Amino acid sequence: FPAVLQWFAERVDLIILLFDAHKLEISDEFSEAIRALKGNEDKIRVVLNKADTVETQQLMRVYGALMWSLGKVFNTPEVLRVFIGSFWAEPLLINLPRNSALRKLNDLVKRARLVRVHAHIISRLKKEMPSVFGKDNKKKQLIAKLPLIFARIQLEHHIPPGDFPDCGRMQELLLVHDFARFPALKPRMLEALDELLTRDIAALMPLLRQEELEAPGPGVQGGAFEGTRQGPFVEGAPEEDEEGEEWVVTKDKAKYDEIFYGLAPLGGKLSGRQARGWMVSSKLPSSVLGRIWQLSDVDRDGMLDAEEFALAGHLIGAKLEGRGLPADLPLHLVPPSKRR
Repeated sequence: FPAVLQWFAERVDLIILLFDAHKLEISDEFSEAIRALKGNEDKIRVVLNKADTVETQQLMRVYGALMWSLGKVFNTPEVLRVFIGSFWAEPLLINLPRNSALRKLNDLVKRARLVRVHAHIISRLKKEMPSVFGKDNKKKQLIAKLPLIFARIQLEHHIPPGDFPDCGRMQELLLVHDFARFPALKPRMLEALDELLTRDIAALMPLLRQEELEAPGPGVQGGAFEGTRQGPFVEGAPEEDEEGEEWVVTKDKAKYDEIFYGLAPLGGKLSGRQARGWMVSSKLPSSVLGRIWQLSDVDRDGMLDAEEFALAGHLIGAKLEGRGLPADLPLHLVPPSKRR
């Protein structure tokens, strides 16, 4: 069973350990299951549920007892964060899809570092083996001294101890292998792996932020995504505004008018070429700016008048604050002169 848990733990986005405030216990089976999660502590969230069923003082005692029990199971210097609550009928975690890509990138880094350590271990074992006589005895000695070999590799190559595999498990696996047939270390492949960790992975990190900016809307629906919690930029939100309600861009209209007339509009309108420089200065991806232009050009004439330009500025500001863009322009964002 622990092996099954370990397999799933390496592949999921989030691991939740759920405890009831009125029935707190960590059985031997649960302790064994928690130990199987070793190496995935960054995915673990500890939740103390049904906190509303106990008094405040009792809740503090339960919390302290839980921290004490977890401290004996988790061999980490950091104190685990415990979330306290009483769950409701909105089940979706709003940041889980956003963290999924980062989790996959972290898994790639973890696997690459494990490959590097395995390469050094296998190379060291092959190098220590005699060429002709006494192979079996030497193999037994090397397996017995594996913790010492780990320590030497750690010091020589400045590898963190957390990158090494479980020593006892590896000793079991090495018993059935012929060390003399292990491949030799290939420095060029090791250099390529180091380049992946130091340069390629670092280049992927900005892409996660760009992907989030370019996303048209939330990847899942329901739960925390329902309602109007993100203001007017919830995709598919009900349009409750009446036609006579004040335009939400009005408060910033004067600011955008100054920029608009500074760009020298022709016939009261700016062409795409005239507006492009100002829009690009926001540093948003071209795909996002293209979407903003499409939403702002309400009359579809390929140009922006003063109201449409102010709307574009409002959408750019919203996007820079981390909010999303609607699939269609809600009524309360439509310029007054364009409302029918």
